[in-house]
Amino acid sequence: MYDKESLIALIRHKSLKFGDFTLASGKKARYYLDGKQVTLDPHGARLIAEGILDILAEREMPDAIGGMSIGADPITAAVVTMSSVRGTPLAGFMVRKESKGHGTNQFIEGPVKPGQKVVIVEDVVTTGGSSLTAIERAKLFGLEVTGVIAIIDRMEGGAQAFAEAGYDLTSLLAITDFGISPPK
Repeated sequence: MYDKESLIALIRHKSLKFGDFTLASGKKARYYLDGKQVTLDPHGARLIAEGILDILAEREMPDAIGGMSIGADPITAAVVTMSSVRGTPLAGFMVRKESKGHGTNQFIEGPVKPGQKVVIVEDVVTTGGSSLTAIERAKLFGLEVTGVIAIIDRMEGGAQAFAEAGYDLTSLLAITDFGISPPK
């Protein structure tokens, strides 16, 4: 079972940093969330996987879960592993930033097939750019994207960008869970 307060405490301790930062979106920020400090932590990986599986249990279970490498890879691995432990196995997949340039030369890696329903995962959503790219590549491969799940929504336009593209964003946490107000 997902323990929201334990995840908040772990992120506060290992991931949340204050200062002057430039985010992947190009935006300037006064705080930074280093998601890998929690997604690659054994306790954090379990908490995240349990939270995502609890969200998925409330809707039609997808065939697979995945997202843009490298950020989504540990999330995907944790969810895939915990899904097996729970007896509700999901496949995982990775979306490459660039195609391999050899072999099958594709952006999607993993045991998925066109026509399968998938959910995109992300550690931190700001504008949604990398997940929107992952959605586009998954669709080109023939996957049916049913939604996006993030660990943390910075509440800086990502949910709106997904809605405009026809997808729902669900997050385990919002930046307000850390006492931080989103920019206006």
